[in-house]
Amino acid sequence: MKTIKCMMDHLYWADERILEALEESETKNKELLKLVRHVAVAERVWLSRLQGKGSSQFSLWEEEENLSAIRTMFEENAEQYRVYIEGLAELELDEMIDYANQSGASFRTSVRDILLQVLLHGQYHRGQINRALRIESAEPAQIDYITFARL
Repeated sequence: MKTIKCMMDHLYWADERILEALEESETKNKELLKLVRHVAVAERVWLSRLQGKGSSQFSLWEEEENLSAIRTMFEENAEQYRVYIEGLAELELDEMIDYANQSGASFRTSVRDILLQVLLHGQYHRGQINRALRIESAEPAQIDYITFARL
């Protein structure tokens, strides 16, 4: 549980760092903003499933030009994940969650695997965002776990 909590803390930190890099770049790249919004919405989708709620109301790939709206999503996600993780016991990590994906297909996945999906999915897309920032000659965010661990 300690490792998952630490990795979640890294996720909150990395989300913040990538938002700061996007704000500093002043990018107007709609695909880049769509991608960062996707990360925020995907975090929310998985949290909703962990909470036993549906997720069909969330659209994973919409455009969003307002970076402050995306920031609000990330902040709300972090707050809700913190509450969820604090209430989670070690034994509950292996509990199975039944849910439907955005297309309506049914799945059954452990809490542990869902949390790992959230962690790895976000890091994958933050790397894509950093690459796009480099292409735009903007400064990418340093989001490596080891950088976070050294703080």
